[in-house]
Amino acid sequence: MTNDSTEAVSDTIGGLYKHIRGLLLGAGIDNPAFEARLVIEKRTGLDQAVLISEPGRLVPIAQKNRILDDIERLRRGEPLHRIFGEREFWGLTFAIGTETLEPRPDTETLVEAALKLFGAPPSAILDLGTGSGCILLSLLKEWPSCEGLGVDLSYETVKVARANAQSLGLSSRARFICGSWADAVGTRFGLIVSNPPYIARDVIPTLERCVREHDPILALDGGEDGLDAYRKIFFSLERNLLPGGRALFEIGFDQEESIVRLAEKYRCSARCVYRDLAGRARVVEISCGDK
Repeated sequence: MTNDSTEAVSDTIGGLYKHIRGLLLGAGIDNPAFEARLVIEKRTGLDQAVLISEPGRLVPIAQKNRILDDIERLRRGEPLHRIFGEREFWGLTFAIGTETLEPRPDTETLVEAALKLFGAPPSAILDLGTGSGCILLSLLKEWPSCEGLGVDLSYETVKVARANAQSLGLSSRARFICGSWADAVGTRFGLIVSNPPYIARDVIPTLERCVREHDPILALDGGEDGLDAYRKIFFSLERNLLPGGRALFEIGFDQEESIVRLAEKYRCSARCVYRDLAGRARVVEISCGDK
């Protein structure tokens, strides 16, 4: 966005809203009015009521420039939550970085499954491929007596997860380490959770632009058949689960049968499959040693 075009834009909140809504409409952005309001609310702190009741209210130049920068990034295909650097999950706000997967509502199915499965909190939780820490930290919020360990291959991601634990007041109960799945873990847990990469490699180019260009490839690429991460995790799952413990894994909508067969290959049992709000298989519950 050039200085000339910036200067031509109205300094009032109503005029600015009309301008950026038009830009988003021209760029083919879905629901441009909603997206425009979100950006204005985020950068000015003013809600929709002010936009309606005080359209002539002036927007400070610094806020205006920030809004126009956001809109330009949005027009280029960058997801709004990436621009903001945060995403809500389970009613909590999580910072995200360039190497963290953006938390999505489907993954809340895993949190719901864990809460349904355990009448009393498990002794401890292991989160493999923790990313932003959204699964582990959401469960720790629900279970104040529980502790957890998150593992991720990316050190930058581990730093983001630690920062989220700090902002949510959970640093005393959540630890995060850098490692490859459970290779660096020497203890057992009552609950293991994971949202591993499960997209088959040849499918990645067909994903929505906002996903394939902005979600980290490390968090998407599940190998030729999308099951590489599950093979690595299942290989050591019995070693990492306490007797009677459970593991919950997010899966692709078409992977239910493949995951069940893979679990059996590694002497594990698929006990239940939980479905998301769209009715698709989303989370599989696994146990070991109790067939």
